[in-house]
Amino acid sequence: MSTKDFVEKDYYKVLGVPKDATEAEIKKAYRKLARENHPDANKGDVKAEERFKEISEANDILGDPKKRKEYDEARALFGNGGFRAGGPGGGSFNFDLGDLFGGAQGGPAGAGGFGGGLGDVFGGLFNRGGPGARTQPRRGADIESEVTLSFTEAIEGATVPLRMSSQQPCAACSGTGDKNGTPRVCPTCVGTGQVSRGSGGGFSLTDPCVDCKGRGLIAENPCEVCKGSGRAKSSRTMQVRIPAGVSDGQKIRLRGKGAPGERGGPNGDLFVVVHVDAHPVFGRKDDNLTVTVPVSFAEAALGGEIKVPTLGGPAVTLKLPAGTPNGRTMRARGKGAVRKDGTRGDLLVTIEVAVPKELDDKAREALETYREATASEDPRAELFQAAKGA
Repeated sequence: MSTKDFVEKDYYKVLGVPKDATEAEIKKAYRKLARENHPDANKGDVKAEERFKEISEANDILGDPKKRKEYDEARALFGNGGFRAGGPGGGSFNFDLGDLFGGAQGGPAGAGGFGGGLGDVFGGLFNRGGPGARTQPRRGADIESEVTLSFTEAIEGATVPLRMSSQQPCAACSGTGDKNGTPRVCPTCVGTGQVSRGSGGGFSLTDPCVDCKGRGLIAENPCEVCKGSGRAKSSRTMQVRIPAGVSDGQKIRLRGKGAPGERGGPNGDLFVVVHVDAHPVFGRKDDNLTVTVPVSFAEAALGGEIKVPTLGGPAVTLKLPAGTPNGRTMRARGKGAVRKDGTRGDLLVTIEVAVPKELDDKAREALETYREATASEDPRAELFQAAKGA
């Protein structure tokens, strides 16, 4: 949070409480608003997510007595968009907030006795000027990893160990970047980690500060382990639950399981890309499983009951109608993949008429008799007739 945001935002209005609200009233208002706007209760609602962040930010300031006191003092001093101080002869003069926050950090030595610039003005008020100064929280980085599941694990769900490497706070310097643990606030960005630059037309762009690389802190004595960055590479293994019904190539987002944040900032997210091995028998089509089942010519012609395997469960019996052609698909309901709502898709059974490669004498004799009995029937007659008509 920039100093300008600290002064200009009305956190009392955000929480809907008066300026003399007690700690209990602030806590009660925050809990109510947090429940109503929590991302888990408003999935996909970007406005609710931004509102939740704003509410959390307000509670972070007003819920801390020391921060609240500093906030009230700053609002009283700069709350009207300008700073008024006694000048020669009891007069007064204004500092425009846009110039005060957006311009250079220093100023003319004779400018109303504030020659030390913005850093001196806010140094005591916000504790931004010396060792241990507070800078804005920084969100941890997102991490992406991959996992390979068996076909059955993907359908039924599984808990798998996942080893990840990420940037963690350096243990040698406690994440400060300074081997003595006392970094100083970056004078360029005044601890915000960002600098603004004009782009014409009254607009300005914000970029990460190049002097502190966006950290808001500069190490006078850089830590030998992390070279002053405050971060060090670390590996960890965690158990990750992969939900049932996940498909090959799907990316799963696990909120807050990424790299830790800095200075109280939230953790990043973990994105897991799932790969699924093929199954020797079953396939998948959306929420349905597929299987090809061979049947004999007699079963296809005369009909009957056939047993069909299922994934991880007992076989099911399907009634095969007489005269079932090769390639017909039948359906075993509720034997497919798990859907998001907990129900299951179906098992799609494709019939494949098996042609024997070898026949014994008895089988050959029976087929010869059948051929003689059906000699007057030409299965290709309709084919030729359709070809001539086309």
